Amino acid sequence: MQYRYVPKNGDLLSVLGFGCMRLPLKDNAVDESRAINQIRLAIDNGVNYIDTALPYHQGASEKILGKALQDGYRNQVKVATKLTPFMLQKPEDMQKMLNKQLETLQTDHIDYYLLHALDESYWEKMQTFGALKFLEQAQKDGKIINQAFSFHGSLTTFKEIVQANDWAMCQIQYNYLDEQLQAGTEGLHFAAAHKLAVVVMEPLRGGGLVQKLPLDAKQIFDTAPIKRSLAEWGLRWVWNHPEVTVALSGMNDETQVTENLKTAQVALPNTLTPNELDLITRAAEAYRRLLRVNCTGCQYCLPCPSGVNIPSNFQAYNDLSLNSDPLPALNIYNLFLKGILTGVRADAALCKKCLQCIKRCPQHINIPEKLVHVTETINQATANKPFDKDQ
Repeated sequence: MQYRYVPKNGDLLSVLGFGCMRLPLKDNAVDESRAINQIRLAIDNGVNYIDTALPYHQGASEKILGKALQDGYRNQVKVATKLTPFMLQKPEDMQKMLNKQLETLQTDHIDYYLLHALDESYWEKMQTFGALKFLEQAQKDGKIINQAFSFHGSLTTFKEIVQANDWAMCQIQYNYLDEQLQAGTEGLHFAAAHKLAVVVMEPLRGGGLVQKLPLDAKQIFDTAPIKRSLAEWGLRWVWNHPEVTVALSGMNDETQVTENLKTAQVALPNTLTPNELDLITRAAEAYRRLLRVNCTGCQYCLPCPSGVNIPSNFQAYNDLSLNSDPLPALNIYNLFLKGILTGVRADAALCKKCLQCIKRCPQHINIPEKLVHVTETINQATANKPFDKDQ
């Protein structure tokens, strides 16, 4: 395992972090025993940075992580969790949330405590609530060790936040498709210049750069003299940047853990060749030409009051564009999201335009507007190619 320094405190963090936002599922709930085994497998092989948050898996993520870190695992890792603005109604809720998280995680301190998913509006809210003073006091009390923030806003706001406090670390979305999104490369360099460790989320775009990569992009990678998996290409691109401290992977399969651990041993900074970087750029361009909606499947938008499974709708919508055969996407949409097999609808047509999802979306997608497009596109595609009820 490679380790990189945190400039403000000297911590050595594993370049591969375990993100607990996409734990394995069974019967529509987290498969607890399997998730615990996967987390421990990663720790046993050198991963020492684990990231979670209260909203992940509707509260189950922190609970399961707390269990996974028993039996001596807690003292082997740095735990990161978050103070989530959209779950706070008044300033005193900050203390209640932190206390609850400490209890759920079964620990007496959080190593890295992040103001969660900051953008312009959430940053303003956290300032109004006195969040920086709260973090300072929590640090003095020993409940948190390091102050940090995660980010999903504009570059201008990112720079403002970086300079507003003595942060140890920031967390940004960064991958070869989102090089200029939100903080982007310029923000990465800006944070590093201010001695912040940088943790990267969505290095594989929620699996979109692996399972959902279009054929045109895959064929570009196939031309490379050195053959690598799609996951390895994506992680190598992130770790090629020496400014990156940790890349979080939302691993939910044992083979993913094993493969990513192997890549983390060899993907050193500044080792991709100019030809390899050009190949990745061309693959990204091929992907962007087909992508309909910029959803990473993070599920911050859920639960929807109207019952819409927003990420699954957007996945089917993108799949129609990314794949030459529309039938698999239509089958999933009509059989499952429209409830033909399950008896429970979760399709885009249920949207009542309450706008709650817009406030929560880190990608700032106009979700109700896009859901209208989903319904129109699916209906048209279904009329042109009826779905297979027997598949």
